[in-house]
Amino acid sequence: MSRENIRLRSNFKPGTTAWAVRRAQWKALGLSDADMEKPKIAIVNTSSELSICFSHLDGVSDRLKAAIRDNGGIPFEIRTTAPSDFIHGAAKGARYILPSRDLIASDIEVSVEGPMLDGMVCLASCDKTTPGQLMAAGRLDIPTIFILGGYQGHGSYGGTEIDIEDVFENVGKVVTGELALSDLSGMADHAIAGPGVCAGLGTANSMHLVCEALGLALPGSAPVRANSPAMLQQIDKAARRIVEMVGEGLTPRKIMTAESFTNAAALVLALSGSANCVRHLQAVADEAQVDVDLYALVDTLGPKVPLLCAVRPNGNARVEDLERSGGGRAVMKRIESLIHRDALTVTGKSWGEELANYEVPDGIIRTLDDPVSRTPALVTLRGSLAPDGSLLKLGTAEGHKLSFRGPARTFNSQEAAIDGLGGTIKAGDVVVLRYLGPRGGPGLASASWFVAALNGAGFGETVAVVTDGQLSGLNRGIAVNQVAPEAFEGGPLALVEDGDMIEIDVAARSISLLVDEAVLTKRQDKLVSPPPAGERGWLSVFQRLAKPIYKGATLTPD
Repeated sequence: MSRENIRLRSNFKPGTTAWAVRRAQWKALGLSDADMEKPKIAIVNTSSELSICFSHLDGVSDRLKAAIRDNGGIPFEIRTTAPSDFIHGAAKGARYILPSRDLIASDIEVSVEGPMLDGMVCLASCDKTTPGQLMAAGRLDIPTIFILGGYQGHGSYGGTEIDIEDVFENVGKVVTGELALSDLSGMADHAIAGPGVCAGLGTANSMHLVCEALGLALPGSAPVRANSPAMLQQIDKAARRIVEMVGEGLTPRKIMTAESFTNAAALVLALSGSANCVRHLQAVADEAQVDVDLYALVDTLGPKVPLLCAVRPNGNARVEDLERSGGGRAVMKRIESLIHRDALTVTGKSWGEELANYEVPDGIIRTLDDPVSRTPALVTLRGSLAPDGSLLKLGTAEGHKLSFRGPARTFNSQEAAIDGLGGTIKAGDVVVLRYLGPRGGPGLASASWFVAALNGAGFGETVAVVTDGQLSGLNRGIAVNQVAPEAFEGGPLALVEDGDMIEIDVAARSISLLVDEAVLTKRQDKLVSPPPAGERGWLSVFQRLAKPIYKGATLTPD
């Protein structure tokens, strides 16, 4: 389509109020008459000086602006909040983290839909920026392409390679006295070598890969080292492509279909990506008005999609190894027989067309006939303790107990549970962390710092965790999360008492509270609703409006 035939929604009728006041504003910014007729492209930048995850994005944005101009568009940079789990998780038990995702989506709506821009390029970085941006893409349905901010380099300490995962987990060894504080400090000082997201297959890199599998990022773009030549090439290609997409009218809802969500779920399973991808994908589907049940997809695809490589925290391979091995595109090629090949990508081509002549390079990605593990990397568990479902990431399943039974040790905060590592928690226990859900948190409080400390303290395979809160993609072990209904809403988790037996049976996909029904009925009758959290700001909005976690915990009405 020639540019002369493009009807841009940003070009208002001359003589109208909207046209006149916009012309006055944009002329003052230096735009020419010719500029006024070009596609107006939003650059959604989550730059922040608070976190290394985002520290390089201003440079990315500057290069992208120039490239968009070179390709006939007019770039407008907009900013949103830039949440980093390890920075913004400091207050209120990390309760701001999940609600920040929905704040990003609404911030983009105001900044892009308000001025009626023609398309947008999203600079995706830390955990919640990618799903928040994907939610906005589904909601606004204007031409959109993602540039993935890339992962950070790792360092070394004491002659050993280390990354942020090592720092995260070794807090537990300090609590138990196995590691000196000075050594933890030294590890923290040397763990990160450059900008970008955590150097493992945590939620950030998992969601970058999901973005590619959904079709919203260029095939072959994830994972990528931040500020590397490969990432810089993405910028130039995306700038050219977004202007073309505006002309073609290629919008997210033409790309994000039920088939593309199936593809994304299959990729997560093939890589044992973060369990958090499930709730984020459900939220994106909700915004894009795609009728898909991610829990059901996990159940259906789990037995079919084997684990093809084991990247930290699932195994010893690093995310750099996954990139050298072809990354997300290579995984999609390996599972080509299991995906929907007709699903579109931002190139305008289907996955089948993109993969037709692609050859997987040598590396760590194995084949369907010779996988790392045939046990599903992620499973949903239901039962008397989680009637509406819960999630357990199995990783490689090697050495992972497929059943666990033990007495409950209940805690109503992550901080109290971490203190319990000093002696309260014993091998064989099932630690119950509750009142952390979307409404009870409020905001879906974190249980991830405790689970990391638990692993660091050596309890990763001898103590199970059951929580209605959220985990990090870097977590591992016997950790069942996103239990629903949550305790705040009177779910069975609220009825658990210390010493109650809990059974986790992966083969049966069940999680059960082994207490007589008559006893539970008496406890239910005596159950007192927790007092209001006393929040007045954004967390109070989230508490009042958030859907259950298995529905994505979005704020959109049913």
